[in-house]
Amino acid sequence: MRYLLFTLMLLCSGGFYSFEPAKTITMCHDPNNAIEQFAAFADDGDFLAAHPSPAPTELLHGGNMIEFPVEGGENGRAYLVKTHSPTTKYLILFHEWWGLNDYVKNEAVKWNHELGVNVIAVDLYDGKVATNSEEAGKLMQGCDAARAAAIIQGAAKYAGDAADFRTMGWCFGGGWSLQGALLLGDKVKACVMYYGMPEKDVEKLKTLSTDVVMVHAMKDKWITKEVVSEFETNMKAAEKTLTVYEYDADHAFANPSSPRYNEAAAKEAREKVASYLKEK
Repeated sequence: MRYLLFTLMLLCSGGFYSFEPAKTITMCHDPNNAIEQFAAFADDGDFLAAHPSPAPTELLHGGNMIEFPVEGGENGRAYLVKTHSPTTKYLILFHEWWGLNDYVKNEAVKWNHELGVNVIAVDLYDGKVATNSEEAGKLMQGCDAARAAAIIQGAAKYAGDAADFRTMGWCFGGGWSLQGALLLGDKVKACVMYYGMPEKDVEKLKTLSTDVVMVHAMKDKWITKEVVSEFETNMKAAEKTLTVYEYDADHAFANPSSPRYNEAAAKEAREKVASYLKEK
């Protein structure tokens, strides 16, 4: 399996900041806003057609749904898988545009077993789950960024002051993995984005406390090579480290419930991501 490793070396170690619970993401109808830009794909018929309904998934045992306070609104929800032995290490998972379905819950169980860390799969849709692309598009476009940011911060508070975090997500959640890393500041030790929309604001990227791993599908018609190249340029300008793994595969290739699943590429990408996260 062909892959490209592109590493942008960290040029300075300054600019880290402390965790600030009040920090939010502002939606301003800006075409350069990464969250809005990805949500706009729901208006693209080709994007909808490229996402057939996911195959049913049998839920593994190991976790449970939790609720936690969220500033300015109702309680947030997440699927939590705890370690047998106490640890302050957490992996925050961000779901695809479908919502917090059984596939993502199973990923939480699997990553808990593989990494030996607590895993919180946050629910940015407040209990709603789509079963077809039309529903998914509506949920994605209806996701309020300020509410989503508050949910992430609420999950971090639930984990406790001593907790540190790694973030990972796919598709819609790939972009939110990076946004989560920005929100939680120096509490974050690792960030993984599977074919998600990157942040474009270099000043925001300068506040990252972690390097970033991006898994890119070279046949992706939306998170294109141009998108990745711009991200590389912006991360270099921000003096942050980015590693890109590229695969000859389509968007959503890592999801076994997707018709675009590419087993060989998914396996190799997972091994590389696991190796990265185990170092953190």
